[in-house]
Amino acid sequence: MRLSSGVPGFDELVEGGLINDRLYVVSGPPGSGKTTFCSQFITQGAKEGADCLYVTMHETKEELIQDMSGYEFGFDRAVQSENVQFLNLVTEAGKRTITQFGTDGGLTNRLVAFIESNDIDRVVVDSTMLLQHFFSDMSDEITGFLSALKQTKATTLLISEMTDPTSYSDEHYLAHGVIFFHNFLDSSGMTRGIQVIKMRGTAIDCDIREISFSDQGLRVHPDRKVQG
Repeated sequence: MRLSSGVPGFDELVEGGLINDRLYVVSGPPGSGKTTFCSQFITQGAKEGADCLYVTMHETKEELIQDMSGYEFGFDRAVQSENVQFLNLVTEAGKRTITQFGTDGGLTNRLVAFIESNDIDRVVVDSTMLLQHFFSDMSDEITGFLSALKQTKATTLLISEMTDPTSYSDEHYLAHGVIFFHNFLDSSGMTRGIQVIKMRGTAIDCDIREISFSDQGLRVHPDRKVQG
């Protein structure tokens, strides 16, 4: 079964959508479109009646809604609906929520228990860099964290701050798929692109495709290849 990403044009690159119940890493430099992509993914899930979870460690729900307020794809309605739960792990409310699912095993066990107990279908985790606040040994604990997420029945997007698509990290190796955003600055201005670097069970070509932003959000142009 494949899920629609909610991003026009993207599903054409991955044989119709993301395979459900899998873990995908969304990487790229700041301002390249990662959060918008993931917000459209969550919005699409809400529109389809799926149970969704947005996990963050730096923005409040209100701040994220404000960030997406320039778009009209419906994120504000989705994130305030009964289909979307928002969990900020550094706020007192977020800490209380997650602590209900045990005090042993750290963040990993509690978050997985939350996902399973609430029958979550789609998850966004923002982001790997901020997980450092919870893990004393990032290299070891991120492996256990990602492995545990892969065992849930949720389709998970993990935002990563990696800026070099040729430099693989632990999360890239462990994920079922890796989606990379590019920013190219040349004499004509900024060109933005998206590249599917890895997608298990899916035929991909790894070419970079042009993306654009409008009031409807992020759009991928499958027929427009970008030379990096």
